[in-house]
Amino acid sequence: MEAHVLSETTLMTVKRDERIPTALLRGVLVLLALILSLVAYARLTDRPLEAQPPDGAITAERLVHLQGTVAGAARILGEDGAPIIEYAPGEGGFVSTIDRVIRRERLRNGVVPGGLVHIRLREGGRLSIFDPSIDRESELEAFGRDNIAKFEALLQ
Repeated sequence: MEAHVLSETTLMTVKRDERIPTALLRGVLVLLALILSLVAYARLTDRPLEAQPPDGAITAERLVHLQGTVAGAARILGEDGAPIIEYAPGEGGFVSTIDRVIRRERLRNGVVPGGLVHIRLREGGRLSIFDPSIDRESELEAFGRDNIAKFEALLQ
């Protein structure tokens, strides 16, 4: 069996061939600098968000209280505080996550946790949660059909 010995020049050639081309690296850096400057400009000038779907008319709405636990148990209470739906641990993970997000946003904005949220269905079938205490509406479309169905059921 022959032993293959690599010379120092062979190793240098291999290493030189494995490098990223300088022109490509510079192009990527210029692109990153351009993106960073555009984002900084938009943030510093408070440029309004674009590519937002237009707000359609509200076709159905319900005011509810959300209560969730870390274990995934959750309760949805009506406006009067009467239970509407209760989820066992592990079943209400999405509802309890939404509750935690709302609580965190309220604390961040100096608002007392708790209080009603609006479940809204708009024209075109867009479902959202609106928190009037911080004036924020969040679309639920991106969270999957099963998760949306938990809130859609409240509107029927």
